[in-house]
Amino acid sequence: MRLLLNWLLSAISLLIVSRVVPGFYLRGFTAAIIAALVIGLVNATIGLFLKIITLPITFLTLGLFWWVINAFMLMFASKLLSPDFVVRGFWPAFWGAIVLSLINMVLKALARDVEKA
Repeated sequence: MRLLLNWLLSAISLLIVSRVVPGFYLRGFTAAIIAALVIGLVNATIGLFLKIITLPITFLTLGLFWWVINAFMLMFASKLLSPDFVVRGFWPAFWGAIVLSLINMVLKALARDVEKA
């Protein structure tokens, strides 16, 4: 059940990011659900591998390089899901990754609080 909730919250986060970040486009809720699934799979496979091999650079940049990796993962997912999910360039992907992480964090914290109540 928690997995489905996280998937739904990620899709909602993607919809919010598409409204906030210029150059980050999503065509509807169905596309958001599919994009959330693909982004999760890409981050769990390729993203994990990249984060492991770039660990020294991540330490040197105090973790900021992870935003770059997340941006590239969003761009890769965008290439797979075009035209329903489009990220137009590195900077929209970079800012989208940051905003997506923040919104995801807030929504999951709210869901945790509701679950405890």
